Amino acid sequence: MPIIESHPKPADFPDPDDVPRPVMVYGLTLATGVIELSHHAHRKAQLLLTMRGVFTCEVESGLWLVPPHCAIWMPGGAVHAIKASGPIEGYNVFIDPAMAAALPATCCTLSVSPLLRELLIRAASFPLDYPEGGRESHLGTLLLDEIAAAPVEHLHLPMPRDDRLRRIVEAMMADPADRGTMETWARRAGLSERTFARILTRETGMSFGRWRQQLTIMLALQWMAAGASIQSVALDLGYESAGSFVTMFRKAFGTSPGRYMAERRGATAAVDG
Repeated sequence: MPIIESHPKPADFPDPDDVPRPVMVYGLTLATGVIELSHHAHRKAQLLLTMRGVFTCEVESGLWLVPPHCAIWMPGGAVHAIKASGPIEGYNVFIDPAMAAALPATCCTLSVSPLLRELLIRAASFPLDYPEGGRESHLGTLLLDEIAAAPVEHLHLPMPRDDRLRRIVEAMMADPADRGTMETWARRAGLSERTFARILTRETGMSFGRWRQQLTIMLALQWMAAGASIQSVALDLGYESAGSFVTMFRKAFGTSPGRYMAERRGATAAVDG
């Protein structure tokens, strides 16, 4: 199928459940503008790879970040919403549930190997109604094997369902440099510190400190993927220096932010942050 280009609308995307093939792939590009798909679901499972730009997906009360050269996996039936702003280049894969038994049972972000990336690019050139039983089908089988072998990235932010906490989450995302304490944020939500902590842990499985660090990491990756420097990211996140931000990032990922981004871009020489 040709790559979907320019300013796609929801109607521009083929309905994967109407395509009678076990594996369906198409590409998409966006020079400027926004892709925004409201909550929906497919019978088929979905893998969304981004080559350039960053997608965010809200799935099952969680926010998932998809930076360059990573992909999000969503099992069939998962209700999700997708948002991205240009420039964007990516690939969508839809897989019949009967073919997805060996693939992840829950949503996750996957690191994409060079082989998987090339398989997706090649498969996107096939017509949607490609002949079954030939090289297209063989390539689809190999593609499924590569998805099953892809390592999981930890780029998931659990989102609370409680309306009071959701308002706080929105405020924190709008101004991540605000390093208010849990007591401060609880007071803004009209809650005691203990109640705030209890609801957040119950609905996200994380403490306030761990949840805010995960939010910080996801925002940092999103901004760096868009070209922001480590220094500006650190300042926008409220860190006193780039060094303190790099220290936090190393503890979370075992490497510097510069090296992490260089590896995700497939760079041969990583840049240390």
